[in-house]
Amino acid sequence: MLKLFHAWGSCSLASLIALEEAGAAYEVALMDTKVGDQRKPEYLAVNPKSRVPALVTERGVLTETPAILAWIAQTWPAARLAPLDDPFAFAQCQAFNSYLCATVHVAHAHKHRGYRWAVTEAAFADMTAKVAENETACFGLIDSEMLQGPWVLGEAYSICDAYLFTIAGWLEGDGVDIRQFPKVAAHFDRVAARPAVRKVLA
Repeated sequence: MLKLFHAWGSCSLASLIALEEAGAAYEVALMDTKVGDQRKPEYLAVNPKSRVPALVTERGVLTETPAILAWIAQTWPAARLAPLDDPFAFAQCQAFNSYLCATVHVAHAHKHRGYRWAVTEAAFADMTAKVAENETACFGLIDSEMLQGPWVLGEAYSICDAYLFTIAGWLEGDGVDIRQFPKVAAHFDRVAARPAVRKVLA
């Protein structure tokens, strides 16, 4: 059985939602990153990157949210979680998820993870001060140019939607009002109402 290492409040929620949407058989290993579970030797043996998510499969461990999401979509094609029959559309799916991973998530991480990029308290404060501004710019772009609606890729729900829902859930805590992005706000509510998402969040 698959085993997903998951921490509430982290990006691993997207993978958990995707597994549930796919109808996969899986178990969840809950992590508390606030107390440093990700740095414990037993977890480093699973994922030396010291991050979540990590998905243990029969062929080995997968890490990085975009990779895990793509693998889930390709492993359970009947769930139709990505446009697998159209290489260009699938590349667009990957491009969106890559933007969330490499740009939007990093903008958020500057709030609590400044030590990854700097060494002084003043630098940490500068990075934290820019979080709301940077996230507002990111979500402004998503709202105006990238969210095709009603789902990220248009008419079909996909792994992109679980990922966007996860990261949009961080906005309030970062001092950004999701309601200034009407498409993103409506999308968030739409995803939250899905049975698989309700089950995961419960």
